[in-house]
Amino acid sequence: MAALLITGGAGFIGSHLCVLLLQLGHRLVVLDDFSNSSPEALRRVEELAGAPLHLIQGDIRDPAALERAFAAAAIEAVIHLAGCKAVGESVADPLRYWDVNVGGSVRLLAAMRQAGCRTIVFSSSATLYGFTSVVPIPESAPVAPVNPYGETKAAVERLLADVAASEPGWRVALLRYFNPCGAHPSGRIGEDPGGLPNNLFPFVSQVAIGRRPFLRVFGGDWPTADGTGVRDYIHVMDLADGHRAALEVLLAEAPQRLTLNLGSGAGHSVLEVVRAYERASGRPIAYRIEERRPGDVAVSVADPALAAERLGWRTERGLDAICRDGWAWQSANPAGYGPD
Repeated sequence: MAALLITGGAGFIGSHLCVLLLQLGHRLVVLDDFSNSSPEALRRVEELAGAPLHLIQGDIRDPAALERAFAAAAIEAVIHLAGCKAVGESVADPLRYWDVNVGGSVRLLAAMRQAGCRTIVFSSSATLYGFTSVVPIPESAPVAPVNPYGETKAAVERLLADVAASEPGWRVALLRYFNPCGAHPSGRIGEDPGGLPNNLFPFVSQVAIGRRPFLRVFGGDWPTADGTGVRDYIHVMDLADGHRAALEVLLAEAPQRLTLNLGSGAGHSVLEVVRAYERASGRPIAYRIEERRPGDVAVSVADPALAAERLGWRTERGLDAICRDGWAWQSANPAGYGPD
């Protein structure tokens, strides 16, 4: 088993990944500044896994924090999840997004090179495909992001390609997520967005639990079966397992750069999600159809064939499991990790 550094390990994806990796016997160092996460998540991670992790509280842009992280263990690989992730916020504050997402990645790679670590799994995003007309979307689709968040993800992908080309020995996986959601089946950890949620599922969950009066559905006249947008939703535990599979391939094979979609290959409309969550929760989900948002597309679904071929990985949990586990988390933690 390997000693691994997980940046952003207290976040939604990071916490679920940490549980899985600890259960597999890996030794984890987590670097997180808790700017959009909670120390309580890591406490519950250790409880679920029955194993400890080593926490370094610090900013990905801080060389001293990175030095402490690499001094904590002989790190063999990094899974890089730390960063800002809200599209709307990136439009309002692009300087912060470029500083954290790109500047933080530059500092991380410099620290990796200093420590002699050349293996990294990077949290990328399907956002960088922009307004593609190809559905399902393959990895060969043009990279044409339409917002600063997507631009920063594309920039880090290019940075990693340049670094890998600059010297031998780099093992790099670029994982382009579609729409992570759901929660650990225990209901102990899940998605707890600070402030206004950025994604559909937290909104639906918060309406079901009574924190919001209704769901705003942006567009009821899209060219889809029911007029609402269609997206590829992936259970966070399937996403965690995709990271596990990518890490194992990188460590087992010769140095290389992998670019892979992580998605289910199946699309569900907003109203399909609403009905599935109503079944899971036993509660009605009030919603209102509003005008389309600029920048949205009708359908965004992954072509996950390459991940199946290279990693032997496929999603195992469908929409009903996503809603069931999401509701188990939300109903047991109506205020997330905060006090009820």
